[in-house]
Amino acid sequence: MPTPPIPHSLSAQMGDSPAPLYARVKQMITQQINNGSWPPHYRVPSESELVSELGFSRMTINRALRELTAEGLLVRMQGVGTFVAEPKTQSALFEVHNIADEIRQRGHRHRCQVLEMHEAPASAHMAAAFDIREGQRLFHSVLLHFENDMPVQIEDRYVNPTIAPDYLQQDFLGETPYSYLNRVAPLTEGEHLVEAILAEPQECQWLQIPENEPCLLIRRRTWSGRHPVTLARLIHPGTRHRLEGRFTR
Repeated sequence: MPTPPIPHSLSAQMGDSPAPLYARVKQMITQQINNGSWPPHYRVPSESELVSELGFSRMTINRALRELTAEGLLVRMQGVGTFVAEPKTQSALFEVHNIADEIRQRGHRHRCQVLEMHEAPASAHMAAAFDIREGQRLFHSVLLHFENDMPVQIEDRYVNPTIAPDYLQQDFLGETPYSYLNRVAPLTEGEHLVEAILAEPQECQWLQIPENEPCLLIRRRTWSGRHPVTLARLIHPGTRHRLEGRFTR
């Protein structure tokens, strides 16, 4: 996408703020994004163009663009350009929701790609999580969820076959594992462990991100009554997702 001409009003929008020059450039760009003049995926003027238009040094412009990229407002692609980032999606921290419902509530389109579906012997760690013997069978699925054709989550899930014996026969292109499992074994309890990780190379390919991009990992274990049902790893690109929580005392 070619960069549209820089509006002549950009330099006028800088004003006479006492803030440092790089901060004033950040404020100007943020204003362009917030008022809709520069929508998601808009190609931002290059450093050279901004230097020429605003009359500031390349160092000042570079710092502003770097900081806005680190803050998630811009995405810089080597050899291609700098673009306005897609707003981050968000999930509730203390609740368990269907990702398809979350995406539709944002007015976007959800689709899913099934990457793996098979039986797997329980490792020592999995056996402890499901309270079964090591080597006992579990069902394993790996799904890739998309929001408007952008991959936003890897769902790597192990399932207790005693609770959901028909799990591997389901068509998860039309119904998510969350929805199916909540029908056959209604969720009564869950736990979350959240951490920042670097995804494996194959996972980075699935998510279409560079291998050095931090990801948000949610480890989720759920129960139905006294029975453990699933243990899942939910991997989100760090630049496309955030968690939100609220509590009262």
